[in-house]
Amino acid sequence: MNGALRICATDALLAVDLQNDFCPGGALAVPTGDQVVAVVNALAPRFGHVLLTQDWHPPRHTSFASAHPGRAPYEVIQAPYGEQVLWPDHCVQASWGAQFHPDLDIAPAELVLRKGYHREIDSYSAFFENDHATPTGLAGYLRERGFKRVMLAGLAFDFCVLWSARDARRLGFEVVVLDDACRSLDVDGSEAAARADLQAIGAACVFSDVLA
Repeated sequence: MNGALRICATDALLAVDLQNDFCPGGALAVPTGDQVVAVVNALAPRFGHVLLTQDWHPPRHTSFASAHPGRAPYEVIQAPYGEQVLWPDHCVQASWGAQFHPDLDIAPAELVLRKGYHREIDSYSAFFENDHATPTGLAGYLRERGFKRVMLAGLAFDFCVLWSARDARRLGFEVVVLDDACRSLDVDGSEAAARADLQAIGAACVFSDVLA
C-alpha cells in the first residue's frame, strides 16, 4: 500500500489476545510478543474505537494436549470441526496467564470479547469458533455500530490474527493488519503462509507508521 492510510470514524482497532500466556514467561509465549503492547498503547488513542479479545479457556479444554492422553503439544489431531493443533494449557479462565499483559492500557477499550470458552471447540478468530459457523457476536456488533474497516493487531499473527482477518473479509469488512503490532508463533512456516493468505484474501498488511 502506497502513501498514508487515514484512520476514519468507521474504523475499529481490534487488538487480539494481548495476554500473559502469549507473552514471554507465559505458557504459550509468542517470541517478543510483549513488544506489541507498547505499539498498541501508542495506537489506541488515535482510534475512536478500540476492541480487545481475550482467550478464555475452561480447564481441560479440547485444544490442550493435556486433555488427550498420549498426545504432546503441537501435535495435530482431527477434531469434529477439522484439524486441531494441540497446545500447552494456556489462558485458563481466571488464571494469571489469561489476564491482559500488565502494561496494556485497557482504558480505551469499549468492548472486551472473550472467546474459546466452549470446552469442545477452539476459537482462534474473533468472529467465529473454529467450526467457522458458531458466531461470537462481533460481526453483529460491528455492523450495528456502522464499522466498515477492521485494523488488526495482536497475537499471534499467524493464528488468531490471521483467522480473524479471514473471517472479517468473508463477512465483507475491509481489513488492515498492522504488521509491527503483531508477532508470530511461526510453527512449521506458518508466518510465511499467513502472509500469502492475507494477500490472497485482499487484506492489507502494513506498518503503523503509514497511518494518518
